[in-house]
Amino acid sequence: MNKNYFIVLLACLFCSVSKAQVQTEIAPPFNIKTVSFVQNGQNVIPIFSLQDGFQLQFDDLYGNEANYYYEIVHCDYNWTPSQLVKSEYIQGFDNQRIQDYENSFNTLQLYSHYRLSFPNKFTQFRVSGNYMIKILNEDKDVVFSRKLILYEDLVSVPLQIKRARDVRDINYMHNLDFAVKSNAITFVNPLQSVKVMLLQNGQFNEAIYNIKPQYTIGNDLIYKYDKETQFWGGNEFLYFDNKEIRSPVNNISYVQAKDLYEPHLYANKARASQVYTFNPDVNGNFVVRNLNAQNNEVEADYAWVFFTLDAPNYFGKNNIYINGMFNNYALNDENRMDFNTKTGLYEKAIVIKQGFTNFQYVIADKTGKIDHANAIDGNFYQTENNYQVIVYYRGMNERYDKVIGRGIANSENIIN
Repeated sequence: MNKNYFIVLLACLFCSVSKAQVQTEIAPPFNIKTVSFVQNGQNVIPIFSLQDGFQLQFDDLYGNEANYYYEIVHCDYNWTPSQLVKSEYIQGFDNQRIQDYENSFNTLQLYSHYRLSFPNKFTQFRVSGNYMIKILNEDKDVVFSRKLILYEDLVSVPLQIKRARDVRDINYMHNLDFAVKSNAITFVNPLQSVKVMLLQNGQFNEAIYNIKPQYTIGNDLIYKYDKETQFWGGNEFLYFDNKEIRSPVNNISYVQAKDLYEPHLYANKARASQVYTFNPDVNGNFVVRNLNAQNNEVEADYAWVFFTLDAPNYFGKNNIYINGMFNNYALNDENRMDFNTKTGLYEKAIVIKQGFTNFQYVIADKTGKIDHANAIDGNFYQTENNYQVIVYYRGMNERYDKVIGRGIANSENIIN
């Protein structure tokens, strides 16, 4: 075999393997905080209609007005890069510098606040599907990345949340019963062409994949599984609110004033053995807010928030983490609690932007697998959670998985 031909062949094989790699979210470094998708002034789960406008916002605690760029990768259902070339999924081009930014005002923590709006004059999305947005530095290294889903309204997805059918789990789990119906698409070979992703409170890292239609009625696809579409109910999120950053209110025991304000939360006890108590939450979300500011994006300050958990029975078993949408449910050292052998308490301090913040304690092994069955705060069928069913479709001779619709339901309306 010709040597040059062999080298080219190896290069092609290497490229094809590289392109087939699953795209995973890259967590931001310590200086990048409060990464969020924003629509109509609110932090939202990044699932938008193809025609919607939205923003990706974040803060850089270095506050030096660094240059950041963005790259967009279109992915298939399994989050591998699709066969589409860039000009097929975006109109215009990416790899542009983020030009909309400003520095914080009247805050102890200096930071630069960045906004990346879509669509913008350089970039408009052409097709639906899974996307990975990567934020790059001046050296074009990836600083962090986030998943994003754009969908079309081509199907209806009636969704009902029910209690588990297995009597052993009936008090602890939620089951999703749903159907996929369409007058716009005649499904051909739906067992292969139609795929769904199930989400609880928008947590991509805990999504359920690869559930096939159980049966069909005409052109309607029916999903009525006993176990395959179940989530652990969990418990209501905990919260604190330091919109008045100097005051010890809203689950804050006391506040110390140092380089940054340091609110110390009241110690939380493990709630698994307690009875369910309704506690209104925003299902893991957060709201940046400074009571004395006009522009929360740049006038809300950062604080070292001190968490304390009274759960000595979990010591030595697995790691305990603090997470929520404020840190993208990350299971890393920055959010891992430390056990204080003197007090017998788990403790952790995290830098969080001022406002109303939902959080939870989760237990996970070294691989990042969460132990839902032995959740620190327990599992209750009464827990109010948001659920979404995302529907994908790839027709004959099509080269990518389009998102053709979604269903939304809340377990507040759970039935037996």
